[in-house]
Amino acid sequence: MDVLREFLADVKRHGYARGNLLGMLHLSIGRQIKAADGAILSRGLTRRELADLLKKARWNPDAVLELGLDPAALPPRDRQRYWYQVIAQVRVDSAQATEAGDRLAQVLNSAGYQIGTAPGTVS
Repeated sequence: MDVLREFLADVKRHGYARGNLLGMLHLSIGRQIKAADGAILSRGLTRRELADLLKKARWNPDAVLELGLDPAALPPRDRQRYWYQVIAQVRVDSAQATEAGDRLAQVLNSAGYQIGTAPGTVS
């Protein structure tokens, strides 16, 4: 999990997911992520694991505004529950999420990461 925290910290620091939170959620849950050297960082996370990582990474809770969610309507004190609710509400398995994930995958591929294809697609 530490390598995933570092991955999320890198994504956050460089702003790769700015404006594409849905794509980041989709990639984190549904795709394999490798480092530039081919080391596997993730084979896909559960919603709960991703919520915990977002909490630990101190991801900006106002980022949910781009998803059309109201931060005030989500659990304010429990950040893991907050992110879990976000993930549950945004349909990370939708065609829109897959397209957002593809866009973010291109950005991350150019940054040196290797992102797998979406579940159910042929590479």
